Amino acid sequence: MDRRTFLRNTTYSGLLLTTGAYPILASSSSPEITRLTILHTNDVHSRIEPFPMDGSKNEGLGGVAKRATLIKRIREEQSHVLLLDAGDIFQGTPYFNFFGGELELKLMSEMGYDAATIGNHDFDGGMDGLERQLIHANFPLLVTNYDFENTVLKGKTKPYKIFVKGGVKVGVFGVGIELKGLVPQSLYKDTVYSDPIAAAEKYAKILRHEEKCDYVICLSHLGYKYNEDKVSDRILAQNTTDIDLIIGGHTHTFLKEPERLSNKAGKPVLINQVGWAGIVLGRLDVFFERNKKGTCISCKNILVGAST
Repeated sequence: MDRRTFLRNTTYSGLLLTTGAYPILASSSSPEITRLTILHTNDVHSRIEPFPMDGSKNEGLGGVAKRATLIKRIREEQSHVLLLDAGDIFQGTPYFNFFGGELELKLMSEMGYDAATIGNHDFDGGMDGLERQLIHANFPLLVTNYDFENTVLKGKTKPYKIFVKGGVKVGVFGVGIELKGLVPQSLYKDTVYSDPIAAAEKYAKILRHEEKCDYVICLSHLGYKYNEDKVSDRILAQNTTDIDLIIGGHTHTFLKEPERLSNKAGKPVLINQVGWAGIVLGRLDVFFERNKKGTCISCKNILVGAST
């Protein structure tokens, strides 16, 4: 789908991706049903202000103030909300050049982000630059396949975090893209990259079976898909078990709706990605039965536009 068609249709409603066997519209207000609203962004790239009204294809779109207004409104409407980001927070406007990422992390903290993962451009200020800005983030950076043992980021990130929303236990972890050949080594220094599929399999299993999570989310900066033989979100989904949702980044892919694939065990896993620059706020509403045996998911990604 081209971007223009996507933007025309991005506020569509009524998509139901059903893995349970009950109608969500009839039961969403039932005390036996818990509704988890997942909001997400990726590849915002320091886009603090909306695109200028200059006749370009993105004019008036994006901007932190409009996104914050949407997030606040949704939180007022819903009791159980998670706000997540799939990396590349930094780089793309003069705000990063001047402030080195401080403003981006302060604003994300003000908006109440719960967690994010690390994208390749988040190393653009170097390891020292990233470490220096972490004081401004009141949310964790999650990544399982970067070993920072011999760097200034040692102990500054986490592999996963668990959230409890309305009695539902949600595990979130992150995976990052291979940095060699993509980022100068002088910027990521002694960071050791490992296979994201193996890391995802390991930590999804921990979250599902040891931590007893009801829902497992992977924040991925691998990219949606590639023509060449390269690990992507689609490959990750099909070669792991225990992941329910992959929130992706890196390839700036505008998905009209989440893609549903089968994992190694034949169970459904969803992939969603919302382009770049904060043009779209991803939204998925996940409905859990009290006994956690079934879920329904509805999706309505929201255009962050001039009329927001």
